[in-house]
Amino acid sequence: MGKLQEFDITFTNNKVVYSPGESITGTVKIRTANSLQYKAIKVNCQGSCGISNKMNDASWAVEEQYFNSTLSVADKGTLSAGEHSFPFQFVIPAAVPTSFEGPFGKIVYRVKAAIDTPRFSKDYKAQRQFYLLNLLNLNEVPTIEHPSYAVVTKKFNYLLVKTGTLMLKAHSDLRGYIPGQVIKLSTEIHNKSGKDTGYVLASLIQKVTYRTKRPVMDLRTIAEVEGAGVKAGKHAEWREQIIVPPLPQSALAGCSLIDIDYFIQVSLKSPDAVVTLPIYIGNVAVNLTPSQQPGSTPSSPGGAVTPSAPPCEENLNELCAGGGAGEEIPTKSHSQQDPSGQPVVGLPPGAAPPPGGLYPDLSAQLFCLSTGATIPFFTEGGDITPIPTSCSLILPPEYSSWDFPQEPPPTYEESCSTADPTPANSRH
Repeated sequence: MGKLQEFDITFTNNKVVYSPGESITGTVKIRTANSLQYKAIKVNCQGSCGISNKMNDASWAVEEQYFNSTLSVADKGTLSAGEHSFPFQFVIPAAVPTSFEGPFGKIVYRVKAAIDTPRFSKDYKAQRQFYLLNLLNLNEVPTIEHPSYAVVTKKFNYLLVKTGTLMLKAHSDLRGYIPGQVIKLSTEIHNKSGKDTGYVLASLIQKVTYRTKRPVMDLRTIAEVEGAGVKAGKHAEWREQIIVPPLPQSALAGCSLIDIDYFIQVSLKSPDAVVTLPIYIGNVAVNLTPSQQPGSTPSSPGGAVTPSAPPCEENLNELCAGGGAGEEIPTKSHSQQDPSGQPVVGLPPGAAPPPGGLYPDLSAQLFCLSTGATIPFFTEGGDITPIPTSCSLILPPEYSSWDFPQEPPPTYEESCSTADPTPANSRH
């Protein structure tokens, strides 16, 4: 650094995670071996989002800025040899999105410092990144306490001449969860055919949409559970749990370039049948009253508790009539098992995290690069450096990205627009 022995930015109490509307304070530290003339010493605080059409490309196709403030902490003078400190303070605007980093774009916040020197002299620059968490309170989402429900019927041919009918029905106990909570998933399969089905698969999927002129959609399988098939002519039930790992929140309020959606996809192989259950991932858990018991099957789809495709009523009545008690489908594999084969235990739906943190005890540093999260949820205080840490949960390796738009799972509005004139509630 020549004359400069140290040029660094530190935040008060080494804090790295902030909230909208909060003040960010810190100090610019400079240590010089010799005297150094300067025209100005400036500190800049900014937040922005940039997205690209190519993976891991820092050349943005589209950008948007949330704030950009510059403060002059010293005007024209000479720094004597030794140590110097210049305090700064910025107020973060109230409506800014949570930090995020993905393969096609990121939302970043940083403080930059610069020493402008006289002409022909070298200018000096330093920067430090901080993270913003704009909490998503799930209780503000309409009908969040209801199950997410979907059902589909399918006719298929086997042995070239025979026809079979199958119904696949699934529901989750709630429509919203926070990291550490457990998604309770119930699936029913009515196999009215003479052929055994293939295995059933439930997946927690993240969909990130990057909005350029040619939108890019990035899909990740976060967790998977596989169950056995259903014998010919049988009605079977499958109950499983998926724990929500550290994940970026749904949407990204305040950002118009990146959108995040989550859904549970339950699919059956042979015959191919699939249903999707839209869910929200937030930061503040759903508060359930004693009368709101999660996990119960809805008596009738209403509000946001809606199927992803309109069932054939005639087939549905036929399949459900006289079915008797269903068999239990055994689970063959679960991506969220520890090395001993035991399932990972999470926080029950509706339960509040323990005091002292936003999340339950999944270790102090919840930071999961594999799912695009860039928020290190550190405890307050202490000499902490934002170093990426491994997620304590075991995630499957499945991951795929596309440079071209892909068809997302059908929404209720799309699949039922001709069957049901009443639109379902949608997220705004």
